[in-house]
Amino acid sequence: MSRQLQYVYKGETKVITFSYQKHRSPHEAAAEAEGIDLTAFLKMELQLEMVADGKAVKNHRDSYFSKLGFGKIILLKKEAESIKDKR
Repeated sequence: MSRQLQYVYKGETKVITFSYQKHRSPHEAAAEAEGIDLTAFLKMELQLEMVADGKAVKNHRDSYFSKLGFGKIILLKKEAESIKDKR
């Protein structure tokens, strides 16, 4: 099931379709949408996951993506109101 992903890249807000079937994380999807190769980053992230706690991995990810020019990366909530209106 796909959802909407909103992210800020170099000051510009963008919205794309996101699915966990295609990407491990929203960060990967945003990077792919901007044409950024994350091969080296993903190798480092896997190594960190083996030796560090989740908070260290998250801090590394947030720092790395901030350096790439990304701002907030969030999954948008489904609009429950629009579903209620269709009843």
